[in-house]
Amino acid sequence: MQSLWQSCLTELKKELTPQQFKAWISPLSFIQFTVQDAVLVLGAPSRIKADACARQFGERLTVLASDAWALPVKLVFTITPKTTTPKKPQTPVESIDAQEKIEQMAVAAKKTKQAANKINSFLEKELNFDSLVTGKANQLAQMIGFEVVEQPGKKYNPFFIYGGVGVGKTHLMHAIGNAVLDKNPDANVRYLFANTYVTELVKAYGSKSLDEFKEYYQNLDMLLIDDIQFFGDGDKKGTQASFFEVFETLISANKQIIITSDRYPRALEGIQERLRSRFESGISIEIEPPELEMRVGILLKKAAQENIDLHQDVAFYIAKLLRANVRELEGALRKVIAYSKFHKQKISIETTKIALKDLLSNTSTYISIEAIQKAVADFYKIKIIDMHSTRRPRNIAFPRQIAMYLSKELTSKSLPEIGQNFGGRDHTTVLHAHRKITEDKRQDQQLSHELHLLEQILKG
Repeated sequence: MQSLWQSCLTELKKELTPQQFKAWISPLSFIQFTVQDAVLVLGAPSRIKADACARQFGERLTVLASDAWALPVKLVFTITPKTTTPKKPQTPVESIDAQEKIEQMAVAAKKTKQAANKINSFLEKELNFDSLVTGKANQLAQMIGFEVVEQPGKKYNPFFIYGGVGVGKTHLMHAIGNAVLDKNPDANVRYLFANTYVTELVKAYGSKSLDEFKEYYQNLDMLLIDDIQFFGDGDKKGTQASFFEVFETLISANKQIIITSDRYPRALEGIQERLRSRFESGISIEIEPPELEMRVGILLKKAAQENIDLHQDVAFYIAKLLRANVRELEGALRKVIAYSKFHKQKISIETTKIALKDLLSNTSTYISIEAIQKAVADFYKIKIIDMHSTRRPRNIAFPRQIAMYLSKELTSKSLPEIGQNFGGRDHTTVLHAHRKITEDKRQDQQLSHELHLLEQILKG
């Protein structure tokens, strides 16, 4: 049995990066394989590891195990039991009652403190890993989040998450904070918006309680600060100086900092260079707009939370209609649900079209391929005619691939239709361009930023 499991590991090691294999697969242990039920039980050191492996690698592990055992294997994760601590020596009978009262008081005090921690953290308990839909757009960011929960302040500090509006940055931040509190209820965690920090700092100056303000923030175990780009608005040198001091104190004490922004650190405007440099000292990960499958998953999960039976065809219809972000998707779904309840009609594609007719009229002329070609040509200083030509120097071919990528992302046109608008190119050329730009932007922050700017230009 062990040798068959080792063969699975050997295959998986070929497919993953050394970092992925070490972080997620190496900690797993073979527990048992039940031949009668074809159940493979794997041990994980923690619930976080077990959940992460099940989400990210469960399907592939099941396939490899089924091949190895020549059976349709069912994969089950369990938490590897920790070694038991030695029993305490027995307490004399006469002191049991008094000791029990002391222990009960200590437990009650601890529960009160832990409850206060959760309230004072300002975390929304509904925003957790269970309610977070995973896809290619946020997979890497989520995996880093799991690592942070396992070892806060040790490995990825600060964890800088960036991306457009409504792509799930805040949800992931709350999920990490909630998971840390679940694992260690005594942890001192605080979530806040960047402008809330500004407001609290101004009040501290006004009430002459700046020392208490500093002490509060510098004694946190985890600081989660949302929309850091607001520190660059107006004259906020005092705010940035204060935050720099807090940042340095927490990092030097190995306390975790998580930051979100609408752009990567180097592109932040109005932010002091020393702060930008500190933001880049940890790890910066982009969350991209959700791909089609992920958008469908978000709609289905949201409908399930509302106890609504949403057919997959309807979810696909809405997901194809809205591409930008999660908030738009959820807003459209709420509108469809409200319409169906008011008119007492079952949710179908027809009722969805009626419920979203205003959105349909706005979306039908949302962005044209011609507009994309012009915006990209202007941005990269080439001629629009180059979008249709057969010329292939990099300074022309690369912007053309970007225009094809944006045409697939921002319009409802099919691949053949997009190809026709680029000098009659085959649909495989468009698909290749989309895959290339998708892969390049994951490795090139400058390209990712340029794509973000182009989308902002096109969306007005």
